[in-house]
Amino acid sequence: MARAIAVDERRGEVRRAASRLAFGLLWLPGGLLLLFILLPLLRMASAQSGASMASVAAMPDVRDAIVLSLWTAGVTAVVAAVLGTPLAYFLARGNGWPRRLTEAVVDLPLAVPHTVAGIALLFVFGRRGVIGALFAPMGIEFWGTAAGIVVAMLFVSAPFMVNAARLGFAAVDPRLEKVARTLGASAFEVFYRVDLPLAWRGIATGAVLTYARSISEIGAVMVLAYYPMTAPVKIYDLYLQTGLRESSAAAVLLLAVTLSTFLLLRRMVDAHSRHEGR
Repeated sequence: MARAIAVDERRGEVRRAASRLAFGLLWLPGGLLLLFILLPLLRMASAQSGASMASVAAMPDVRDAIVLSLWTAGVTAVVAAVLGTPLAYFLARGNGWPRRLTEAVVDLPLAVPHTVAGIALLFVFGRRGVIGALFAPMGIEFWGTAAGIVVAMLFVSAPFMVNAARLGFAAVDPRLEKVARTLGASAFEVFYRVDLPLAWRGIATGAVLTYARSISEIGAVMVLAYYPMTAPVKIYDLYLQTGLRESSAAAVLLLAVTLSTFLLLRRMVDAHSRHEGR
């Protein structure tokens, strides 16, 4: 009996060792990817001195560029949520080729080079574009304005909003909608009172991802609205003028501000989720 127990214990130890080995082997490629992401950022940050960071932070044009990026990205996230949430709902509940075609169109900006996206936007929102020429008599311009920055950000970041919200709506049990309809609720009431409250986390996640992606956009923004300069454009401008000296310090400053706001927004979403869970 004791011998059988000892054999079982050895087998258990072997299985645990094999499990730890398999876990380590799985973590190896993942760890390499994490190192690939973190190493350039950490090396750039470690190369900065307090004096260089303070010098760049004291530049009014750098501060203005960061503030411009933050508030235009916020506006973009709100616009994406308002326009993208209904579309995400229809994608979550639709089927057949119309849904597949719509999903392909939504994901198209992910495959289009962003400079190409900026050029395409010029044909629509430029001074002689379809929409640009229409709004010009009203004093509304997109080329070289904050409105153009929002347009460029929205084009490249909209897929993040729609796809995240679509997953949120897809997780809602359709039977709940049917029950609400049998109780006399209209289609809009079902959407507003049932689907939105249950899918809000996906919607909020999409808005946060849209905000983060918008801040980092440069290609489409440079083509449609080089001025006023957003933070990525200003960093590129500093790189052309001074090389890595000032541009890297500005990049670390933008990274710190962006990461702080991104983590704050994600924390707010998680805190609200935990509050609802209790």
